[in-house]
Amino acid sequence: MSPRRNRPRGGDSPTGNAREAFGRYGGGGLTESWQGEEWSVRLLSGASAAGKRYRCPGCDQEIPSGMPHLVAWPEYGGVDDRRHWHKACWNAKDRRTTKVQRSRNAPRH
Repeated sequence: MSPRRNRPRGGDSPTGNAREAFGRYGGGGLTESWQGEEWSVRLLSGASAAGKRYRCPGCDQEIPSGMPHLVAWPEYGGVDDRRHWHKACWNAKDRRTTKVQRSRNAPRH
């Protein structure tokens, strides 16, 4: 008897409107529609982000070194348009207000 298969065998993507994107900046990510524009999204493991810190545009908080997160950029944007997001912040981007909400102790950069 062979071991149980834990990966899905196909069908619809679990991310809904995302599709595979291979090519630009190495590929291997997803393409999502947001605000009438196509965005390339790539998940990063904590190991690939070691030694670097980023600031999430969704919550304006720092993403610590070695923490898994994702990178998103407009489909027709350049390398300088890439932004590093917490995964939860990217998923909640449509529910956020335009004004960034900071806690009292958050630095003002």
